Amino acid sequence: MTVLSTAPIADVSAPPRNKGLASLLRALAGSTTGLIGGIIFGLIVVVSLLAPFFVSIPSSDPTSIYLPLSSEHPLGTDADGRDVLAMLLVGGRDVVVVGLVSATVSTGLAVFLGALAAYRGGWLGSLIIQFTDFVLTIPQFALLLVLAAYIRLDSPVLLALLLGFLGWPGLLRAVRAQVLSLKEREYIEAAKLLDLPTPYIIVREILPNMASYLLIHFIFAMTGAVYSMVGLYLLGLAPMTGTNWGIMINNAWQKGALFSDTSLPSILAPLLIVTIMQLSAVWFSRALEEILNPRLQGDR
Repeated sequence: MTVLSTAPIADVSAPPRNKGLASLLRALAGSTTGLIGGIIFGLIVVVSLLAPFFVSIPSSDPTSIYLPLSSEHPLGTDADGRDVLAMLLVGGRDVVVVGLVSATVSTGLAVFLGALAAYRGGWLGSLIIQFTDFVLTIPQFALLLVLAAYIRLDSPVLLALLLGFLGWPGLLRAVRAQVLSLKEREYIEAAKLLDLPTPYIIVREILPNMASYLLIHFIFAMTGAVYSMVGLYLLGLAPMTGTNWGIMINNAWQKGALFSDTSLPSILAPLLIVTIMQLSAVWFSRALEEILNPRLQGDR
């Protein structure tokens, strides 16, 4: 399941800008939606990663199926009699891990291949671009369906790597365009005259000036991977082992959670947390773009 990134393309014609963390936080504090989005997004990620160390997976209890909201069960219980809030807390880690690993892989591949294609050019650049065009023509969701039939996607890391290897082509074109612009700058020409190695010039001179766009893309790539993962589990294309939000939705859907008022929280809770995570990421990323993109400064 592919989620199209709505992150705007960074302005490659603007001069490089470096903002310290303190000034960035001050600017972010001036954007209400951006600040709220950043806090919510950060809380979801941190709580999802840390909660399993403090909250254990509830045991099934056939006598407590679909209990209504109460002080003992703030979000009720699910079709197996387990506390929905506890399941929500312990089920977030795999989802966030998949998002982080997938975004790291897709961003890393796009940056490496895109920078190499733009900086070296020639036959190597043409080969990379042609391969990128080929990957872009492959329907990703259909490919996931086929791969799911042959690969047991019971490992969050394996699923993250698969999603990451499918998600890099779009960013590669943007990275290539920015590197083509940046490599003509005077400070890059000076680095070439000093006979500095190509990897050094790319890593130390070019990539830092693309950091803002790469950060924004990373956030969208992460939430896109989360949507893809949840979608695979919702459709039953991944083994129902372990605990995550996708399995919670599938379990509630399969066991009739839509047909009882007391059972609705078991399907709505994971759906809402995924939606809130995506919405907060959009708010946070838009605020970062307004802060870090010089051409948008006048609109703030």
